[in-house]
Amino acid sequence: MTFNRVSQAMEKAGIPGQDAYDLPTSELRFPDGAWYRMEVSGVERPVVLEALVDESQKRKMPIHRLISVVMGATLLDRAELRDFAQIAAAARMEVILTPGPRSAWDTGRQLATPEGGLSGLRFRGADQLRYVIADIMRCIELGFRGFLVIDEGLLWLLNEMKKNGDIPADVVFKVSIYAGHASPAGGHLLEALGAGTFNPVADLSLPQLASIRKGCRLPLDLHIYLAESFGGYNRFYDGPEMARLCAPCYFKIEPGPACAAGPGALYKPWTAPDGLAFLAREKVKYAQIIHELIQENFPEATMSDIGPADLAIPRP
Repeated sequence: MTFNRVSQAMEKAGIPGQDAYDLPTSELRFPDGAWYRMEVSGVERPVVLEALVDESQKRKMPIHRLISVVMGATLLDRAELRDFAQIAAAARMEVILTPGPRSAWDTGRQLATPEGGLSGLRFRGADQLRYVIADIMRCIELGFRGFLVIDEGLLWLLNEMKKNGDIPADVVFKVSIYAGHASPAGGHLLEALGAGTFNPVADLSLPQLASIRKGCRLPLDLHIYLAESFGGYNRFYDGPEMARLCAPCYFKIEPGPACAAGPGALYKPWTAPDGLAFLAREKVKYAQIIHELIQENFPEATMSDIGPADLAIPRP
């Protein structure tokens, strides 16, 4: 079969037949009309959030979303979680909590082997699903409305629970980079499963990112700065084109030696919060630099102001 016929069959199914080499401007926007927003990862404790909020206010630089407690929300007690929710709510910042720890801390060790790790982070058995959902429910009771999801089966189940009234309708689920999706078909699938937003892998070309935008309507969470363990990507100068091609999108800022795995991983419970607080301030500065580069080179693109109404801001 020729490539052209395969492309036609893909397009008949609603998926672009090839990468978008023409680099079309996205016609989609956030509900407030903005093209892009800023997302900071690794806000692990209330003291780190306080530093980030302080720096954001000093620089008058909106930070819209926080990927938080990547070490696992189970490891904060209820008082810490309440403080976290109250600080974020006062600052009008969306919080996406990471439930757990779960997959990598389970007794099964296939995930820890070089070949077994290729299967990805998935929940093993019904009990592991029950445990992670219980942690999500605990955080919902404390006012949180956004959660990070890696496993597509869990994503489907959580949205079925929303339909059944067991999870509030305003709770949103973001799909992590660890899910490994990198194509318009992947984005289309996640949208069909009920994702509110998703994080493609970080090393995609601009035509590949543009093809994902053509394949789904979800906001794309784009790593514009990513830890050395993932390759150390710094795509600040791609920012204007990423905003144009991928709107609505979040620019995701996550520098460092490693995120949650391997030597130097920042998001471990034994990592001192002072260092994370310093990094949080640096990430706000990087957001300002990215914003300035976009405005200098593609001023048509607008960024959301503080606290747009569609954010999953905690309700403590």
